[in-house]
Amino acid sequence: MHVKTKLIGATLTAALLAGTSVMASAETLRWARAGDSLTLDPHAQNEGPTHALSHQIYEPLISPDMAAQQIPALATEWYVKEDDPNVWVFELREGVTFHDGADFTAEDVVFSINRAKMPDSDMKELLVSISEVRAVDDYTVEFVTDGPNPLLPNNLTNTFMMDKGWAEANDVTKPQDFEGGEETYAVRNANGTGPFRLVSREPDTQTVLEQNPDYWGMDDFPMEVTEIIYTPIQNAATRVAALLSGEVDFIQDVPVQDLDRVGDTEGLIVNKTAQNRTIFFGINVGDEDLQNDTVEGENPFASKQVRQAMNMAINREAIQQVVMRGQSAPTGVIMPPFVNGWTEELDQYPETDVDAAKALMEEAGYGDGFTVTMHCPNDRYINDEAICQAVVGMMGQIGIDVNLVAQTKANHFPLISNKETDFYMLGWGVPTFDSEYIFNFLVHTTTDDRGSWNGTRYSNPELDEKIKSLASEVDLEKRNQTIAEIWEVVQDETIYLPVHNQVLNWGMTENIVFPVQPEDQPHFKFMQFN
Repeated sequence: MHVKTKLIGATLTAALLAGTSVMASAETLRWARAGDSLTLDPHAQNEGPTHALSHQIYEPLISPDMAAQQIPALATEWYVKEDDPNVWVFELREGVTFHDGADFTAEDVVFSINRAKMPDSDMKELLVSISEVRAVDDYTVEFVTDGPNPLLPNNLTNTFMMDKGWAEANDVTKPQDFEGGEETYAVRNANGTGPFRLVSREPDTQTVLEQNPDYWGMDDFPMEVTEIIYTPIQNAATRVAALLSGEVDFIQDVPVQDLDRVGDTEGLIVNKTAQNRTIFFGINVGDEDLQNDTVEGENPFASKQVRQAMNMAINREAIQQVVMRGQSAPTGVIMPPFVNGWTEELDQYPETDVDAAKALMEEAGYGDGFTVTMHCPNDRYINDEAICQAVVGMMGQIGIDVNLVAQTKANHFPLISNKETDFYMLGWGVPTFDSEYIFNFLVHTTTDDRGSWNGTRYSNPELDEKIKSLASEVDLEKRNQTIAEIWEVVQDETIYLPVHNQVLNWGMTENIVFPVQPEDQPHFKFMQFN
């Protein structure tokens, strides 16, 4: 396997996506979305808005473009070594500097990958097949894997490169312990190679970036945005009002109830696309007793019949029509159609049947129901709290009385990682476009290097071995068969309750030319203006 891609491809992609010629001008972009980046530490959180901001400042070796296709970033060429299928070779871009002027070299790649593999890194599941990373010379790096890994490049598109010297000087050689509430220099400061550099950072208030005049891609991308003022606005009405009044130019999450209002406003447009993200609920199937329920000494979620009843009680069409105003695609599996392993059969979901669900509850010994707490974010996904409120009512119909706790994602996500919630909402995108990504994070038993987002406490050693085998299986037919076998078990166990795949709606002023990126990642170096 040999991939040799020249940067002209990135320039052509930008021009084709925008539908206009690449040109330069000076523009300030005022950007808003519901929630802020959780941290500036590029390895601490594997979370969409966090990556979206990081992609402006830091860069991976291989980057997604605005069509979510891989293009060269800090690597210009990558291929499997001819005499050793367990080694990937990455040729690095020469002449690149960090924002403080330091040269980017292979030493920084070795440091960054090893840092991203550390226990507190939320990126480690993507790198578990890498046994060693070594610098051959200043601009050549070799990745040694535990067996051939044909999909390794897919796992690197959100793994950002840091300056080793900067990290050492500022005592941030290890990733931030986000779940533990650690504060480090890298949380509010940054030094990347990206198209924009940090000017100021006020978490949950405002972040200001300015164009990096020394960016290696100045002549290869439009680079028409010269300043970014990023303001998280959690309240949907306030966010829309800011766009309507001209206070902001671009919002990533137009509320579904305001789509027509924004689209019909002179000077504004709404662009949309299907998103590479599924919304679902996780349930604690593994603990002997739940922390937040009224059943003493046992775990009602340990009963498959209870889980099946809950899955049957969710009225996905009602959520689609009433809560999402048609802006969702109901699903029965926790992966969107973009992903290798998806099938129409897996996508089927049970017909809503309250009576049948009640019968299952009775058979499981919980005919009188029980009370449990559900945790939900209110600033992360489209109508997240409203979806949770709808599901609370649906669970009530089968005797499960749900106490809803809705809060900011900064407080919500650590509950999942720290195994402190029994019933929770989560959304999951798949940047690798392969099922292995889902399995490593959400299905594998929680260990030092896998299962960090498996809040269900589900553990299946036989399944774990199959998941591990995916990283080194080069027979794609056999690999896909293993993926199908894993999904069969996951679906049968009903450890997650899928709801729908999201539809993205970006609102912007009509002078902006910017397609919606399926992973909800706006790469502003591609943005152009009429």
